[in-house]
Amino acid sequence: MRSSDIRDLNDTELREHIRTARRELFGLRFQHATSELENTAGLRRAKKEIARALTIQRERELQASDNG
Repeated sequence: MRSSDIRDLNDTELREHIRTARRELFGLRFQHATSELENTAGLRRAKKEIARALTIQRERELQASDNG
């Protein structure tokens, strides 16, 4: 998911997206540990996806604290 797509999500959807991405990363790490993972690039992609979403979530928190 691109950053612009993540920004279009509301707060609830964003939290759910982060939760889902973390589950996906856990699954990929588990597959990698058991040597079942064929494409290890998925690990890096999943980490970046979580980082993007967390960054947007933090931006929203800071923006809310500045406005409030």
